[in-house]
Amino acid sequence: MIDSLITGPLNRCNLPPALLAALDYQQQPLAIELDGVQLHYRDLFRRLDPLADAASRARCFSDYMAVHFRLPGHELQQWPEAEPVPRPQANYRRLLLGWLFDSDSDAGAGWRLWAESRFGLRTLYHREPLGPPDSPSHQRYLQAASRACYATNSLFDQLDLLYSYCQYELARRHPQQRHLPLFRGGSELPQPQPDGSLVIAYNNLSSFTRDADAACRFGSQVLAVAVPLTKIVCFDSLLPGPLDGEGEFMVLGGRYRVEWVK
Repeated sequence: MIDSLITGPLNRCNLPPALLAALDYQQQPLAIELDGVQLHYRDLFRRLDPLADAASRARCFSDYMAVHFRLPGHELQQWPEAEPVPRPQANYRRLLLGWLFDSDSDAGAGWRLWAESRFGLRTLYHREPLGPPDSPSHQRYLQAASRACYATNSLFDQLDLLYSYCQYELARRHPQQRHLPLFRGGSELPQPQPDGSLVIAYNNLSSFTRDADAACRFGSQVLAVAVPLTKIVCFDSLLPGPLDGEGEFMVLGGRYRVEWVK
């Protein structure tokens, strides 16, 4: 089955990889909870709950991340016993900028390795199609991810919180919705099914957009996809700065039913 090619055996969330990658999940999505986030960071969401506007919640989230992970750009009181901040420029915001500039960069490899570990969705492509774990192509991908992630201050935990905040914010902005219509341009061709539908297996993390015309810039083949909110990792207006105004959505992979954009 194709699912065995796009999923691994383990992940760090409440749903198995095979379910997250399945077509049925696209149609009937369930909430995804990353291991430990609600237990260890529930105070963040308690602070967000009374805030009525998205801008205030974004500031609250950014301040919380800066203080909790000792990130640059926030004045923190120093004490003699404090250890130096590991690679202070390697943090979730820098990784967002790296993805926006080039999803096949080292930062993109870091993002995709995080998606593998948390959701069990395999990286199928990074600069090149990836072979099995012992193949040269896969080793090059792991080396790129290591360059992005080494000696950081709990970088994957930062991405866990970013995803969880994204889910919180989507639920507040779209309380009655389970999907968003998004578009992707590229060279991937969907496979026709016996019932006439089209299905495609996307990489474990890919860029989508709300604008079909903008998607044309990334390839002549533009597909419309009903993306579950639960598979959106980050989007352009979630935080001021990195993705703001780009119309970009970072979306988890798996199998999707899609339609051609006429």
